Amino acid sequence: MSATTAGTLPGGAGRVWRGIAASEAGPIYGVLLLVALTSWIVILATGGQVNVTTTLVRSVALGIVAVGQTLVILGGSLDLSVAYQVSVTAVMASYVMDGDPNRMWLGVAAVIGIGIAIGLANGLIITGLGVNAFITTLGTGLILRGVLNASFDNFAGEVPREFQSLGYDELGPIPYSVLLFAAVVLIAWIILRLTRFGHHLYAVGGSEETARLSGVRSARVLIGAHVLCSLTAVLTGLFIVSRLRAGAPWVGPDGNYDLESIAAVVLGGTALAGGRGGVLGTVAGVLILALLDNLFNQLEVNTFLKDILRGVIIVAAVAVYALRGGQLRRSA
Repeated sequence: MSATTAGTLPGGAGRVWRGIAASEAGPIYGVLLLVALTSWIVILATGGQVNVTTTLVRSVALGIVAVGQTLVILGGSLDLSVAYQVSVTAVMASYVMDGDPNRMWLGVAAVIGIGIAIGLANGLIITGLGVNAFITTLGTGLILRGVLNASFDNFAGEVPREFQSLGYDELGPIPYSVLLFAAVVLIAWIILRLTRFGHHLYAVGGSEETARLSGVRSARVLIGAHVLCSLTAVLTGLFIVSRLRAGAPWVGPDGNYDLESIAAVVLGGTALAGGRGGVLGTVAGVLILALLDNLFNQLEVNTFLKDILRGVIIVAAVAVYALRGGQLRRSA
């Protein structure tokens, strides 16, 4: 484990790209190819060009959730409750704020507390009771859905105009939401590459038993990963409610953030079994999905056919990664 750890500590800005896992390179090249392809098709079809800023803003909600999903998947877990955590955040933030600027930070603090509690519950059930992560987080999602539907049947409250700046305002040419996404990615990258927690998370995902025998407290690592994942769902919920101006029980499920975030993570080269991958690949996976949507819209592809094509592309990409990984292991 020490050799792996040493290999993941970049020595400076000039060595950042050498710190990217090999599994993340493919998705990044895929984004570059899709940018070129989409630009060419849009220019031919409309004489226009790809709106990069719009594409990035549309990627923020899924992207932030996918970063958190990356952390739990790297540890050999996952979280199927994130969509309803997004809804809980959106509803409770608008309900607590109720349009009052003086209650804005109270609303933010409330949903952060709820997110931490949900993450702790997921992590403790998985590690303490030994319940499978799929079942645990699916059950948590169902509980949250039941509470939401029993308590709210429409939009709840509203957020003050000052809070809406997160969804609509810009710092120069860059939207605040894109800066938030970039900050989340940077923090996650630092956690994974430059901290003991990140190294332990990779170790637990690679082999929990080996990590435990090496002195890693795997339960604490997985609980921490689930708390961080829940906090990213909270950030996504805050971003969404800043754009919608009020939260509703369906905003998370309608975005399909649970399955979409897992798809983006896997498309970005992170192994579902854990221990291999990273957030830069996940960002590439999110952008690939966004660019594919943009491309399909320009080609006016039927909605149902669009889902089929997205599914085929995801399966094909993961199959390529699996084959390449098998070849690398055999050559080693």
